[in-house]
Amino acid sequence: MPDDIPQDLLDKARCVLVFPSVLKAAFIVGGSYGRGVMVCRTHKGFTGPWGAPAMMALEGGSFGLQIGGEATDFVILVMNDRGADSVLHSKVKLGADASVAAGPKGRDAQANTDATLRAEMLSYSRSRGAFAGISLEGSTLRPDGDANKRLYGKDVTAGDIIAESKVHAPESAHALIARLQKASPHLKP
Repeated sequence: MPDDIPQDLLDKARCVLVFPSVLKAAFIVGGSYGRGVMVCRTHKGFTGPWGAPAMMALEGGSFGLQIGGEATDFVILVMNDRGADSVLHSKVKLGADASVAAGPKGRDAQANTDATLRAEMLSYSRSRGAFAGISLEGSTLRPDGDANKRLYGKDVTAGDIIAESKVHAPESAHALIARLQKASPHLKP
């Protein structure tokens, strides 16, 4: 995990979503799209070790005076059971259906601000250089059923993968799961 994400927040996270290279482009009307992965802790209440990943999609749109494009990496920490359940079972509009806030930065950052106490998700981004907190309000987050079918070779929902543990993680996911387990082996209340 990037060093800019506070350890105490990672230790409290139920799930971690990683979106490498979310593409944003705009000419008056803008949009963003990216595919990534959601890895959650196993067991009831997301209290166990990190489990198999579910593929996810992040989409957004905007309107106004804008032009340009960029690719941004995102890491989103899901901080409570409600946030995890909402993402697993439906398309979620961030900021409306699930609260999201820009995450505080730095391993020693004070993480107990009002925003982080109330937010179901904390977002971090990296366009060039270090990760920093960024807001994703207005974007939608949804399970990517087609990508999950390609990854697991059968129709399987994000809920089946994460909440029901009906599949084993593919070998391609072992490095990510091992990295998360090393960075934060146990949920801390």
